[in-house]
Amino acid sequence: MKTTKRLFLATAVAFGAFASLGTAQAQTALDDVMKAKTIKIAIPTDFPPYGFVGTDLQPQGLDIDTARLIATKLGVKVELVPVTSANRIPYLQTRKADLVISTLGKNAERLAVIDFTAAYSPFFQAVFAPKSLAITSFADLAGKTIGVTRGAIEDQELTKLAPATADVKRFEDNNATVSAFVSGQTQLIATGASVAGNMMARNPQLGAEYKLLLKDSPNFIGVAKGEDALRLKVNDIIIAAKKSGEIDAMAKKWLGRPAGTLPE
Repeated sequence: MKTTKRLFLATAVAFGAFASLGTAQAQTALDDVMKAKTIKIAIPTDFPPYGFVGTDLQPQGLDIDTARLIATKLGVKVELVPVTSANRIPYLQTRKADLVISTLGKNAERLAVIDFTAAYSPFFQAVFAPKSLAITSFADLAGKTIGVTRGAIEDQELTKLAPATADVKRFEDNNATVSAFVSGQTQLIATGASVAGNMMARNPQLGAEYKLLLKDSPNFIGVAKGEDALRLKVNDIIIAAKKSGEIDAMAKKWLGRPAGTLPE
């Protein structure tokens, strides 16, 4: 009986020591970044206005500016690591990236495998139109033609908010919705920020801009599971940038609207 008890205690101690070692090993990301004087940040390059390749063949966009802001505040260089939606979390898990700044939404499935900082930018569906068209409220949509993709989130929200006299024209996919707006078949378009960003970048002659918010959902920065030191450090940077107005300035530059209230 005593032998069994001793064996149990020894096993418990060993397990505790192993767990402590694992925690200690897991908490090295911030130290590693500061020693290397470089932080590897995964970013998108095919998702304007958050991340895309400019005419100079260099990455640019809101997520890239955020990555550079964090590196600057840490006092280190930034190594931008292009990723896709499919591999951005695996890159974090396999230490190919220290952070993921790639329009990452937070949900229970992702929380099981990675951690998140405070939100750094909005991701939203909105109504866009030429600057020459005065739209300041949903009442102003009365009598106007608005293109939207059938069944999309923006279609659902627009149906709730638009006046009965608005002429909502529904199309079967985003390409058809964008084409209708670009060709002048509709006066306005209701779509996601990324679709609108791509459309405006390709068609600057439209003079399109953000007009009305339909639905807002924030983006978060992904951190490897258990890397609390790095996560909390980045949180401090984001919170300070919100207070200083830097987050709002970046959102206005790339999204045409301030970031607004973002969850901590």
